[in-house]
Amino acid sequence: MKVPAEITYRNVDKTEAIDNLIHEKIAKLEKFCDHISSCRVAIEKAHEHPNSGSPYRVRFDIRVPPNHELAVVRNPGEGNQYDDLSTVIRSAFEAARKQLIELNERQRNEVKYHPEQENIAIVTQLFPEAGYGFIRSSQTGREIYFHRNSVLNDKFDELKEGAGVQFTEEEGMSGPQATKVHLVNKPGAAVPKEQKSDIETPAGW
Repeated sequence: MKVPAEITYRNVDKTEAIDNLIHEKIAKLEKFCDHISSCRVAIEKAHEHPNSGSPYRVRFDIRVPPNHELAVVRNPGEGNQYDDLSTVIRSAFEAARKQLIELNERQRNEVKYHPEQENIAIVTQLFPEAGYGFIRSSQTGREIYFHRNSVLNDKFDELKEGAGVQFTEEEGMSGPQATKVHLVNKPGAAVPKEQKSDIETPAGW
């Protein structure tokens, strides 16, 4: 996770057992989605003596690049009467886990390419502080601009000059630009046999 998880308590005493349980659940969430950028957990005692359900409210707010925000809330009145706090936390975690699994599936589908639709390129210039770079298409030899937000799975910082990528090309305000840039291999990494002829730098480059 890019930043430490933020846990807040309202009208609830913080105990070592509850704090450890929350951190354990957050760690498990990261196993289902290894690129969570932030996670906030709010623990609240909403009612002292509810007619039904639990007096506790637990909320997970999770951000996943590039711009996904997941919110899970378990409120009083849900479930069996007088669920204890640990039970409500586990229920909220399970709901968050399911949302992350669904998001992972959607993101994996976004980076699936059919061979006839693939555009292969090599990263030729990077400007990390400014958050952009250029790739050279192996099909046309043209230099194409791309932005940090165009790189899938928040992997802009993993790009190096000479890395192989797949991309989709669109017409931007200033000309062609690459979108959905997907890292194929890093410089010096083994290149899959079926892609090697496409990713190698053409003679004369």
